[in-house]
Amino acid sequence: MRILVKYIESLLEYGGIKKDITLLVISGISLIISIFDIFDLPFNSAWIAIVLCGVPIILEAFTGLVTSFDIKADVLVSLALIASVLIGEDFAAGEVAFIMQLGALLEDLTVAKARAGIEKLVKLTPQTARIIKNGIEEVVAAEKVKIGDILRVLPGETIPVDGIIISGQTSINESVMTGESLPVDKTSGDSVSSGTVNMFGSFEMKALKVVKDSSIQRMVRLVQSADADKAKIVGIADKWATWIVIIALTSAALTWLITGEIIRGVTILVVFCPCALVLATPTAIMAAIGNAAKHGFLVKEGDALERLASINKITFDKTGTLTYGKPNVVCVKSFSDKYSDNDLYSITASSERYSEHPLGKAVVNSYIKEFKEPVFQAKQFEMVPGRGVKAEINGVSVLSGNLKMLQENNILIDERIINEAQKFLCNGATVIYTAINNSLAGFLALSDIIRSESFDTIAKLKSIHVEPVLLTGDNEKAANSIGKELNINEIHANCLPEDKLKWIDYYKSNKDHICMIGDGINDAPALKKADVGIAMGGIGSDIAVDAADIALVNDEVNELPHLISLSKRMMSAIKLNLTFSMTLNFVAIVLAMAGILNPVVGALVHNAGSVLVIINSAMLLKWKNSKFSS
Repeated sequence: MRILVKYIESLLEYGGIKKDITLLVISGISLIISIFDIFDLPFNSAWIAIVLCGVPIILEAFTGLVTSFDIKADVLVSLALIASVLIGEDFAAGEVAFIMQLGALLEDLTVAKARAGIEKLVKLTPQTARIIKNGIEEVVAAEKVKIGDILRVLPGETIPVDGIIISGQTSINESVMTGESLPVDKTSGDSVSSGTVNMFGSFEMKALKVVKDSSIQRMVRLVQSADADKAKIVGIADKWATWIVIIALTSAALTWLITGEIIRGVTILVVFCPCALVLATPTAIMAAIGNAAKHGFLVKEGDALERLASINKITFDKTGTLTYGKPNVVCVKSFSDKYSDNDLYSITASSERYSEHPLGKAVVNSYIKEFKEPVFQAKQFEMVPGRGVKAEINGVSVLSGNLKMLQENNILIDERIINEAQKFLCNGATVIYTAINNSLAGFLALSDIIRSESFDTIAKLKSIHVEPVLLTGDNEKAANSIGKELNINEIHANCLPEDKLKWIDYYKSNKDHICMIGDGINDAPALKKADVGIAMGGIGSDIAVDAADIALVNDEVNELPHLISLSKRMMSAIKLNLTFSMTLNFVAIVLAMAGILNPVVGALVHNAGSVLVIINSAMLLKWKNSKFSS
């Protein structure tokens, strides 16, 4: 016996699931030896299971009662164990303890599997960085990198902090942030995120954030804040467990008094344990959080999914959410016999080559992206604040800007061009007019482009009876244009942060359940006020992400319908678990009162039910809405 105690003590030195599995294997073997009487031992081998599995349950129950008078399932299990031992049902006591710990292990494994995909982020945090100072490269701990430091990243290395490339060209594997397996080409001026991997060429970058504020660390903090125990429905289950303990004790006592058979009372204690009620709910929530992570969502707290299941309206900010948030050239119109649309595009982009204005940069970037060729050199470049630019391109003078710039330079304005441009202005676009050799040649229209996935997302949301609403700070023309294209009926334009709050309050006062999705600092109050706030985790501001309940890592809204459907499926799974466990308990109690079940069979029936509801919860890990599956 002393050898057994020493071996148990040595096992207790090791923590984690491996230890739990080892103890369960030993306990299971001891129960097999006990029931089949394989060896002639001086004691019932079931006691090994009682000590290894039962003692921790009793200690936890005692600690909870003494420190906070916390009546939970382990109290009832402890009473069942002690009562079984007192009446000589050693095998029943060992079996109850074994199956309860097996159920707890299954819960731990489910939670571990659910979190595994997210917690890989923690391991992706870079440990070192190559800092260049005075032309000398030095490898230092990543935590020592300061904003403004110049870093070198070699092929195959992980980028240590968020920053911007200042020299070199490469391809970056951004799958950790976006889920996209194909590498993204990067060159001077492009931003890079910590945790992403440099695939090919080496480059130098300027640090824009320190390690603790970098993209990968922000995601890690979100993961660490995820907590299924915050869900309201878990609190309800705990309250039920408390009442069930009281009812179980009363029922067991009355049955013993009426029948005179204490074994029936003990059996009631065994089958009345509300372990399924308590265990199944958090595993369902954590499995759903794991599923959401696979689809690009980081859920900060479990009750966010519970609240999400009841929403009937989802309010979108426009810029950066339904759209990319960056202006792009959507139309080029030449009214010159000498210059084609492509010629006008090339000349205008070349004139904007050295422009620092966001619209000028957008023209250049759009041209290079479309034609895959550089723009021409601009000579005699001049930037006119609030008006546009002047330059010489291939021997011709070019003026690109707004109407005021045309008027101030005595350019003859053709009404045909103005009328054509007005069509784009009415839809919220911005127009840049281009004059070549003092003659108005045409214009370029720039607009924020709708995300390709936004159309399908809105249609799917409507199919699951969630009505989209557009809340945007943009002008009415731009808002209505976007809303019409996406088939959104409720549109509210010119919204300041306080206006968005008022609309959220308005909907909530009408008994609507609201989810808000946004990306900017101006969205943070509305994200906090809504029943559920979802922030664009990649492009969104830190304040928006902190204010939200859920972060969308890859910024692709097409997974929103899956998330909402998943939350509804999670609640259905929880309700099924609760109903099943309560029904099984009731039937088992009746059979125990009638003397049909003994403690051994009762433990098997009840705890088998616990295993089944945990398995049902685990199925949420791979669940998909069949309506959205291709």
